[in-house]
Amino acid sequence: MNRFLLACVGTLIAALSVWPAANTLAPIDTRLGPLRDLDGHFPFTPSASKEAWQARADALRRQVRVALGLWPWPTRTPLNAVVHGSVVRDGYSVERVFFESVPGHFVTGSLYRPSGRTGKRPAVLSPHGHWPGGRFQDIAETERRAQLASGAERFDTAARHILQARAVQLARMGAVVFLYDMVGYADSVQIPHDIAHSPRGRTRSGPDDGLFFSVGAELHLSSILGLQMWNAVRALDFLIALPDVDPARIAVTGASGGGTQTFLLGAIDDRPAVAFPAVMVSARMQGGCTCENADYLRIGTGNVELAALFAPKPLGMTAADDWTKTMPTDGFPELQKHYELFGAKEKVRLFPFLQFAHNYNHVSRSAMYGWLNRHLGLGVGEPVLEQDFVPLTRDDATVWTSAHPAPSGGEAHERALTSWWEQDTERQLVAARPRDAATLGAWREVVGGAVAGLLARPVPGVADVLVLRGPGRRLADSHGATTTLHVQPFAEQVDVDLLEPLRPGPHVVVWTSAQGRAAAVNGAGQPVAELQALLDAGRRVVAIDVFGQGPGARGNRLVENRAAAAYTFGYNSPLVVQRAHDTLAALRYARGLAGPQGRVTLVALDGQSSAWAALARAHAGALVDAAALATDGFRFGSVASIEDAAFLPGGAKYGDLPALLTLAAPGSLWLAGEPPESVSLLRDAYRATSAPKALTVSKASGERVTADAIAWVLASTRNP
Repeated sequence: MNRFLLACVGTLIAALSVWPAANTLAPIDTRLGPLRDLDGHFPFTPSASKEAWQARADALRRQVRVALGLWPWPTRTPLNAVVHGSVVRDGYSVERVFFESVPGHFVTGSLYRPSGRTGKRPAVLSPHGHWPGGRFQDIAETERRAQLASGAERFDTAARHILQARAVQLARMGAVVFLYDMVGYADSVQIPHDIAHSPRGRTRSGPDDGLFFSVGAELHLSSILGLQMWNAVRALDFLIALPDVDPARIAVTGASGGGTQTFLLGAIDDRPAVAFPAVMVSARMQGGCTCENADYLRIGTGNVELAALFAPKPLGMTAADDWTKTMPTDGFPELQKHYELFGAKEKVRLFPFLQFAHNYNHVSRSAMYGWLNRHLGLGVGEPVLEQDFVPLTRDDATVWTSAHPAPSGGEAHERALTSWWEQDTERQLVAARPRDAATLGAWREVVGGAVAGLLARPVPGVADVLVLRGPGRRLADSHGATTTLHVQPFAEQVDVDLLEPLRPGPHVVVWTSAQGRAAAVNGAGQPVAELQALLDAGRRVVAIDVFGQGPGARGNRLVENRAAAAYTFGYNSPLVVQRAHDTLAALRYARGLAGPQGRVTLVALDGQSSAWAALARAHAGALVDAAALATDGFRFGSVASIEDAAFLPGGAKYGDLPALLTLAAPGSLWLAGEPPESVSLLRDAYRATSAPKALTVSKASGERVTADAIAWVLASTRNP
């Protein structure tokens, strides 16, 4: 074998001794492709086992609640429910209802009760979709004739009032039914329809004026969808508290936007026993209205998987000649396989009525009646066909009367509502402030759970990060190849420079900055002085380009592409989160380099990089042993535009950057740039973990910050 071949073999052996894999063909980072949006494809892949699904389901439910602004649960304040104005009809009665889901904000609706029934009855919560007028719906005669002629409806009355029709029939079957208003419909007047369902570009202004869809509202995850889902949770509270309702036999059904509310309620609340979301569950279009979208809601998931969270309880659905028409072959077979995990394949059913456009017509309602009849034990003979009825007039149905006047609304109400929501979370954080082991657990449940929801993916495992090419640069070698890390589950790439000392020890430093890898070397390609000090002491340094940095960087691609931020950030992670993902991938790589004897230290010494580094450190767990961060007092809550690279929906909701830093405890943390009140919170967290000395707070400023940080890193990672 000649010297050339020997040299090649030696190089290969050296590379394989450091890097777990090598591949010269690097896949394209999927993040460079088009942004995901609600019109994409959202396939569902069932888990291989119940155990795997349980872990996935727990994480997904948390993500959904975080997305909706319902993590932690808001305080259940008194409903102060008012039920009045009973109207008696053939086989049922209807009462007017309003109650406060939060102080000063009212949920309104019609309560249908069966006549002549005794004992506790099954109940049906009935959210409606985007049918014009909502409970006050009155469909024009021309459209009604078409529905009757096509066989979609049996009676003109039902064709005229399809929402009333299903409530009437279910009540006649023996169920208590609460048909309640979506925000901005019928009697829900405090937030107007044109705000709740068409926000008129509010996200272009900010940062925090207390209005829905403003930058400030996004920073606290206050959304119309979150409000609607909290209204639904409180509607369940109201319904279950009624003396004639059996809390073990609760169903939820709605179509279109009401279908979205149905499967989301089933995902976050375990009280419904049966669900029937009509013409909504699909691997295609995910919900077009602002009231069906929220930041983080469908990152890494979609409506089919969200509906799957209801398993193994009975789940019925319809499909029509709309975005659900592909469900028989794309979505439903996967749901069947998913239900098979629980031995409950018969408890999931799709009724495809593809001859009809988007609907909840009599044909579809009849399928629902049969499903609820069987699974609620109503005991009605099938097939269930509707009978004609005398509809409520608007005067009969409205909850606001001279004795019960409508409450005030408008922008003042929005501000009061979002303020209560924000302050309620803050009160819970204050109560959970870490003081001992018990409060530390509660604190980590809230703040750590929120971080997991914002990042929307687990910490990368050993097999998740593949080294595609390398090796890195050795000391005094300006021509070493850049190493590319491939994050396999998500088809993402991270470029890093591995700076190797002449005599490497076991410890590894991951270095991230606002300038990326370019800040790690000088014009001659040599390590800058700070990194040279680490290399001279035998530390390997992994300098990273997070997404949007490096040659050909395109900056922040996540800019507003539709009427509300959720149309972007409900499907794509914010840039600062993507950069935290990249940092986690680099930490996984560094952990492999360090081995069992080495320590991994994360370093970010400017406010920008500290933002994503703090997110990564909060989520990283055992991937990292220590961190040195100079935050420059950065706060997510100070970001004034969704186009800012640091924009993080929810970033201000959970105590901002200082709260993230508490999750580093009991790991070693060096910190600069924070005011005394933040340091006080951190000291409490470290005392609660019995590791107060693991926190080092530096008062250094200017150039002294970097010198202090490097000295601390060297002192805390002395080579044996």
